[in-house]
Amino acid sequence: MDREQHGKLVAGVDTSTQSTKVLVVDLEDGRVVASGRAPHTVETDDDGRSETHPDVWWRALRDALAATGVADRIAALSVAGQQHGLVLQDARGHALRPAVLWNDTRSASVVDRLRTALGGEVWAERIGSVPVASFTVTSLAWLRDREPDTVAAAHSIRLPHDHLTERLTGRGVTDRGDASGTGWWSATEERYLAEVLDLVELEEGRLPEVLAPGAVAGEVHSEAARDLGLAPGAVVAAGTGDNMAAALGLARPPGAPVVSLGTSGTGYVTSRTPTRDASGVVAGFADADGAFLPLVCTLNCTLAVDRMAGWLGLDRDAVSEATRCVVLPYLDGERTPDLPRASGTIVGLRHSTTPGEILRAAYEGAAASLLGGFDTIAATGGEVDRDAPLTLIGGGAAGRAWRDVVARLSGRAIHLPDAQELVAIGAAVQAAAALTGETATEIARSWDTSRGRVLDPVPRDDAALDRIRSTSAALRPALQTH
Repeated sequence: MDREQHGKLVAGVDTSTQSTKVLVVDLEDGRVVASGRAPHTVETDDDGRSETHPDVWWRALRDALAATGVADRIAALSVAGQQHGLVLQDARGHALRPAVLWNDTRSASVVDRLRTALGGEVWAERIGSVPVASFTVTSLAWLRDREPDTVAAAHSIRLPHDHLTERLTGRGVTDRGDASGTGWWSATEERYLAEVLDLVELEEGRLPEVLAPGAVAGEVHSEAARDLGLAPGAVVAAGTGDNMAAALGLARPPGAPVVSLGTSGTGYVTSRTPTRDASGVVAGFADADGAFLPLVCTLNCTLAVDRMAGWLGLDRDAVSEATRCVVLPYLDGERTPDLPRASGTIVGLRHSTTPGEILRAAYEGAAASLLGGFDTIAATGGEVDRDAPLTLIGGGAAGRAWRDVVARLSGRAIHLPDAQELVAIGAAVQAAAALTGETATEIARSWDTSRGRVLDPVPRDDAALDRIRSTSAALRPALQTH
């Protein structure tokens, strides 16, 4: 570490669905010296709507920075944001309407139209991902049908992390990781694709510049500094999507599987080779460091299981050792499998079935979709190390029942990092790289961000996996139209 950098502080911002979190880290050793958090309001309904006004994120960022008590000492920061969100801006960078979030499934009605226009093979080959409900491209197509005047009036279109970075610096930029989740930027060709932009009537000039890994977005301008309590001129990194930031923070080797258990669930690996999955199960994203991040995502994860525990009147860890029933916890529709109109389903109930068995089945139903995704990642070109421990992160990783179910359904050793806020840690790594010129990998390894404990593997419960997968396959036609 350069002597001039000694004692400096960097910050990682995680603007997620429910809250904004800020971690302030000592640049030299990666020690967290302060943190802050502020909640978001999310507007939802039973028709699949999920929206937040971007001003909520800005106010939450202000409050979270203030809670750290050291905002004016931050030398560099980076924003990691929830992927896919659609922000329509006017010429001054102000939002024209609430942002359509990643878990808004109303755009399911346009998915077939977009897929058919280019064909699943073309989407997979050229973009890296086949569009599903909630991708930015599908949200824009859906919104254009319903609010054409608002879309036409938008001077620029941004993702959540882009919007906040632009408010910090005045510059419209993004990074390859988050851009690869839009549906109109190609992870394999590293550019916006005219065929997709034409399909949704979008001019490239309304989109942000895509910066290279390690690039600097700019500096905090004076107005933003006054509003947020930051030092004017603090360096702002390019930022990235939340999953890409967590991958930066973990610095796991290529092929090592990661499962993140939050409001949504994700399973991914860092891969030196891209995936091309015409079925749409695997999203072939880019990562924030020059490689790829093939990923599967479930909309229903910890929130759905906690809701089931509440209905049953149980503590979330009060699960039975085994179960004979199957729960498909698709309370908000689902993305993997692609069932945006589905609802929750319980199969195999008997008079003897206990509440603990039902709750265990809810955990298993949520976990099985994620774990099965690694087979698809490997089959479509991604690197998956069959022997590496599975890294478990997110809020659910602290739960005894989650750890037990993932261990039994994967048959792998389970790696539990000590760090609890890996998205914010990854953003801090990115900020440090922008400040020092070192690579994100060098920073993460010097901070030892992946340190933690490893739980020994247990035999895989193939019977449970077979029961869940056969039930899901049998019910799929009904769930598709429920």
